[in-house]
Amino acid sequence: MKTREIILILIAAAFGGVAIVTWSGEEAANQRAAKISKEANEARLKSVADINALTAKAAKDAADAKKAAADAGKQAADLLAKTKTDADKAVKQAVDDLAKAKEDAAKAAVKAAELEKAKADAANRVNELTAELARLRDGSELKEAIAKQKKAEADLEAASTALREANAATAKATARLAEVEEENRRLREQTKGTGNASPNYRAL
Repeated sequence: MKTREIILILIAAAFGGVAIVTWSGEEAANQRAAKISKEANEARLKSVADINALTAKAAKDAADAKKAAADAGKQAADLLAKTKTDADKAVKQAVDDLAKAKEDAAKAAVKAAELEKAKADAANRVNELTAELARLRDGSELKEAIAKQKKAEADLEAASTALREANAATAKATARLAEVEEENRRLREQTKGTGNASPNYRAL
């Protein structure tokens, strides 16, 4: 027998679980070998077909797995990008919110200070009004106003009297001045040796 046939017999025995039996006759052995060779060839062809099918299936599975991995990677990258974008937006929003909160807090502090001042001013005004109301109730302010009015009237009367006296003194002084001026004029005329036109002129 050829080496190739022996190998095929061994392969057939491995796949089919066939026990090699020693035949007594060479012809029977050749027939048996041919049968086994045929079976082994069929088994080999089937094995090759199965291997090819498995290889194709493995290649397909590998391609599917590679595609699935690529899709998963793309989805992960998209999700990461979206997550980063959302995170950036969230951070920016948080920063903006913090800035606005600080601005609102500053405005609130200013408003609180203004309200506190207004409260103090209102309290002072209430105290002033309370004191004024107390004065109005006991009449002290009215009495003080009446006293001031009376004093003002007295001062006015005194001023009027002083004015009348001043006017009288002014009139008297004016008359005296006129007399002095007339006397001076007469004396000047006498000094010149001319006639005196004054009706009060008297020759010395």
